[in-house]
Amino acid sequence: MTTTAILPAPPGGATTRESDLNTVDDAVLLAEGEDTFFHVPSISEFYPPAILFDGTPFEFNRVQLVRLIVLLAVLLTMGIIASRARLVPGKAQSIVELMIEFVHKNIIENTLGLREGRRFAPMLITMFFAILAFNLAGVVPGLNLAGTSLIGMPLVLALWTFATYVIAGVRKHGVAGYLKHETMPPGVPKPIYLLLIPIEFLQVVLIRWGSLTIRLLANMVAGHIMLVVFIGITHALLFSGSWLMAIAPLSGALAIGIYGFEIFVAALQAFIFTMLSAVYIQMATSDEH
Repeated sequence: MTTTAILPAPPGGATTRESDLNTVDDAVLLAEGEDTFFHVPSISEFYPPAILFDGTPFEFNRVQLVRLIVLLAVLLTMGIIASRARLVPGKAQSIVELMIEFVHKNIIENTLGLREGRRFAPMLITMFFAILAFNLAGVVPGLNLAGTSLIGMPLVLALWTFATYVIAGVRKHGVAGYLKHETMPPGVPKPIYLLLIPIEFLQVVLIRWGSLTIRLLANMVAGHIMLVVFIGITHALLFSGSWLMAIAPLSGALAIGIYGFEIFVAALQAFIFTMLSAVYIQMATSDEH
């Protein structure tokens, strides 16, 4: 199969046709127009046109639609499983219970202990399931975009963590006591506090939740871009009409590998985000560092 696409004329006035291209690099140059050989992904993938309320603060686009679908799917699934819960669980109930037990034992109890863990378990379990579901939307056919691949959702989740550990710390130590607890660790020579206090304060009020946001966002953006690149290259090679078709199976195998790796990263990032949230809460509510 051969396609013919006209490229913009070079300075000399000659016209370049796709049939003259001999390499993948040359073929990629055709990605500028609608009749493209290979679609080059860009950051615009994450800023789709509005579906409703264009040009207003309430703009609703594909990203919000994906988030809404995921949210409804999770609530509906959990509601059905909870309504049909049995003493001897079925497959779906067993999977959910195993996941909750995993989060409870490996994150909550190991970090916060039994007593404090009970207080924050609802928040941390909800956070884990929400992040996992939004992350996995990126590998679901028809959605193909993680709900956490735009900064809004990671930022909201990170600020939820920030508000939780600050409020918990203030309740435990009082305002002044909490600030001292976080910025003046014991056993440090007093002159060092001049340097340490501003750094620790900045870490509490900015760096912790900022790093949570950027880590989750960057991983989901990178994963989406990699998937689009390899799937697009595979499609381009298959329909190139040249010897490059022979490379398509290798590119396709890499795309499948990245697809599986993206599922692993989606689960890993949910675990890391929830674990760090628990650690920050533990640091705020502990008696000493």
